[in-house]
This record gives sequence, structure tokens and C-alpha cells, in this order.
Amino acid sequence: MKILITGTSRGIGLACAKKYIEMGHEVIGFDIEKSGLQSPLYTHMQVDVTKELPTIDGINVLINNAGIQEGPGVIDTNLKATIAVTEKYAFQESIHSVLFMASSSASNGAEFPEYAASKGGVVTYMKNTALRLAKYGATSNSISAGGVYTPLNAHIIDDPNLLEQCLNETLLHRWASAEEIAELSYYLTNINKSMTGQDLLIDNGEQLKSNFIW
Repeated sequence: MKILITGTSRGIGLACAKKYIEMGHEVIGFDIEKSGLQSPLYTHMQVDVTKELPTIDGINVLINNAGIQEGPGVIDTNLKATIAVTEKYAFQESIHSVLFMASSSASNGAEFPEYAASKGGVVTYMKNTALRLAKYGATSNSISAGGVYTPLNAHIIDDPNLLEQCLNETLLHRWASAEEIAELSYYLTNINKSMTGQDLLIDNGEQLKSNFIW
């Protein structure tokens, strides 16, 4: 299959690219940064998803991963660009599945205001995409991750006190790895046939955690 992944220079996007290459698929990666990933199955394109997008035909799987946490371009990058990428590459006869990287913030509103709003929009747009992809027999789902060990969270990961505070907010006292998210991504896009329009919360029980007082 021909796989298009946005945001492949690091973190979840890079882990996804490696997973799909490992499984023998042709992978095209978009990122504003260069990539150190070397494989005959991988083509890296330096693309700013908020600007003009290149013409690529025959995409089978689209993974919308590119995003930022804060700054002036959060809505443009996380929501508007995600919509633009999907509209350009997903709605055609070769499409098999589309996956969106949302966030646990989409359902609990935590974190930066525009970030939470952008990811909430991504989940709603994912459902709209599922409705419109159905005629192709294709699926559309999203992953809403809580804490993940990625470079974006380095300031927490590198501070034992901050990290312990974050882990204490989860039931399982852990964060997910980027590789875990990549494994789930592969299942959702290439193995799953019947789940569509669903947002999967992967947060190690953070939102569920509560103290029962009687």
C-alpha cells in the first residue's frame, strides 16, 4: 500500500513511518524538517502542511499526525491543515483508511486552550470524514493519546519531578511510547475493517482516575 504520513521527522510520525516500512509498505512523509530515516521504501518531502500541498495520486492510507502544541499557528496547523490534507488526498477510489492523531485534550479540554479546541475539531472532522469515506468502503478513526514519550514532551521527560507528577495522574503510572501508538495505528488502518468514526482514548487511565469518598 501507499501510505502518506504527516509530521514524520520525530515522535509518533517517525514511529509510524518505521512501522509501515517494516511491514513492507511504501511510505511518503511530509514534514517541515529534514528526516534521517533512510529506506528504499521511504520518500521524505519537506512540506509545510499549512501551505500548498504537492500532487500525489493513489494514496491508500493517510495518517494526519502533524501538529503543534502552542503558538500562533495552532488552529491553522492542527485543524485547518489537517482538513486541507484530508480533502486533497483521501476522497478518491484508492483510499483504504484515514487516521487522525487527536488528543485526550479533545475530550477533557485540558492543556492549552487553542490546542484543546483544535483537537476537538479534529475528532469531529474525523467523524465527518467517516461519513463521506463510506462510499469507498474506507474507514476513518482517530487516536486521542494522553502522555506519550516524544521529543515534544522532553521538558517533562527530562525533569524527574515533573514526570513523576504526570505519571501520578494516571491509573497505570506510565505514559505510552510512540511505538505503541504506531502499532495501534497500523491495526486501525491496515487490519481493521469494521471500526469507523471512532475516537480511541489511550491515556493509561488518566481521565478515569478518581478517588471514591464515602
